[in-house]
Amino acid sequence: MEVPMIARRSSWTGGGVQERLRRLNLITTVPPLVIVGLLLLFLTARSWWHVVIQVVGLVAALATAERWTAGDYLRVARPSLVVTAVVWLAGALTDDTAAFFGLSVVGSYLIPPLPRHRLAALGGLAALIAALGATNALVHDDRIGWRLFQFAAVPAFAMLFSTAFMFASQRFFDLIAELEQSREREAELAVTRERVRFAGDLHDIQGHTLHVVKLKVALAEKLLDREPDRAREELREVHSLVGDTIVQTKELAYAQRRLNLSAELENAKNLFEAAGIHVRVERESEVDDAASELLGQVLRETTTNILRHAEARQVRITLTRRGIAIVNDGAPDTGPLELSGLAVLRHRLAGHGAELEVSHSDGRFRTAAAFPAPKEARR
Repeated sequence: MEVPMIARRSSWTGGGVQERLRRLNLITTVPPLVIVGLLLLFLTARSWWHVVIQVVGLVAALATAERWTAGDYLRVARPSLVVTAVVWLAGALTDDTAAFFGLSVVGSYLIPPLPRHRLAALGGLAALIAALGATNALVHDDRIGWRLFQFAAVPAFAMLFSTAFMFASQRFFDLIAELEQSREREAELAVTRERVRFAGDLHDIQGHTLHVVKLKVALAEKLLDREPDRAREELREVHSLVGDTIVQTKELAYAQRRLNLSAELENAKNLFEAAGIHVRVERESEVDDAASELLGQVLRETTTNILRHAEARQVRITLTRRGIAIVNDGAPDTGPLELSGLAVLRHRLAGHGAELEVSHSDGRFRTAAAFPAPKEARR
């Protein structure tokens, strides 16, 4: 027997979540870094040495960004921090004002994920960038104030700005990851719900059938010596019932099974009469087609419970347009008021806006299900 298609879906959900997030991160981080890095290169590089310095810093920054999108950046970011620091020192000593770009990018990736002391790390990195940039003033003795502003203050501020942007970017991607995880959990929950529904339907079919088979086989055994023809008839019915159950189980596996209330009603009458229980059916009106299938499930579950748990002599089934009520005598005074099968049905009916009520009084057990009237009918 094949498992319903939705039951296999759990192996598909979640597998591409991390890859989708990685692609999104790559698209939103790497191209802007390349554009800004190349723009600085064209605008500020005044010699081939400046080109080499900035390209090395940009490559280190891009390597860190690429590994960050994969969630494995620390082993790349730490050596990249050293490389870009050397690049910025070389740039400061050769008047390359844009060489700090790689160091500011790598630093901005390292600080936000820290579990604590992020402000201290941010201040230390800003001081490092300022200190390395201040070496420019050591090799030039003109315009000291301007050089300190250009090579120390501006790069430090740029690093603070890029780190603040990374804080916001990381929060954004965290929200996207939470959303993807939430969608994955919802898909898994849907699979679980479908499995529970499938298990409930399988219980309805096979649990009911097995109990009926047990009753009919016991009856055939009693009739075997004194009424062999009737015993053979009971065994033929058992054979037919098992065949029908196999068909229903296949239909359930392929999501093609629908209960027919009329057929369930006729089946319930036959079962009760075979067990020596008098059954009376009262139809107050024709049952609405929209409620027929679920009401058929209620009747089937209740019939099984009566045959299994009660010593009933009489059963009364009342049908209304959008409801059903089954009352039986012979209910035991002890034991749970609501059996597990009815609890599952209550939940299933609630999902369709219907209510299931059970009550026990004076040896009588009442099971009733009702759908609310359509809005048009209540106006």
